[in-house]
Amino acid sequence: MERYLALGDSYTIGEGVTEAERFPEQLCTALRQRGRKLAAPYIVARTGWTTDELAGALAAEPPPGTFDFVTLLIGVNDQYRRRTPEDYRLRFRALLEQAVGFAGGDAQRVIVISIPDWCVTPFAVEQGRENEGARIDEFNAVNRAAAAAVGAPYVDVTAISRRALTDPSLLAADGLHPSGRMYALWVSPMLSAVPSP
Repeated sequence: MERYLALGDSYTIGEGVTEAERFPEQLCTALRQRGRKLAAPYIVARTGWTTDELAGALAAEPPPGTFDFVTLLIGVNDQYRRRTPEDYRLRFRALLEQAVGFAGGDAQRVIVISIPDWCVTPFAVEQGRENEGARIDEFNAVNRAAAAAVGAPYVDVTAISRRALTDPSLLAADGLHPSGRMYALWVSPMLSAVPSP
């Protein structure tokens, strides 16, 4: 039975959607349909977490054992709290190193996922922060470079997230987080990044 570790924040825990709709669950369902034998995803994520808060949770209660693959999607709350890309770079690299450790030291079994662009949402408009998409791109340049440096696969979901600007069905009822339909769109590029058993 394969084991999958999902590390992140609200996008990983699926704020505003059912458990079955969040992307780790949808990814596992899609892999099982392809004949993979997968346990339920082991998720370490919470709405609002920054890189250092995820690191703190992992230090307090490390995930047990080694995992066949890991996803890492973290950083939106660093950007939301107006931290700098330079601060993010150091914290993200440390988390990526940990993720590689959880994958048995094999970086090709760690899938780094880009930060979605929350700035296209009604929530961002209410906050007066709808013009920060370029800042999201800066943070994603950091996580993309970190993935490349260790040889980890990278999945860009940011362009998909920006479709919510004209398609409200891609957002949950809170007007901020992705809907199950958007998460389904993310799963397609993720599938090609998941390593063979």
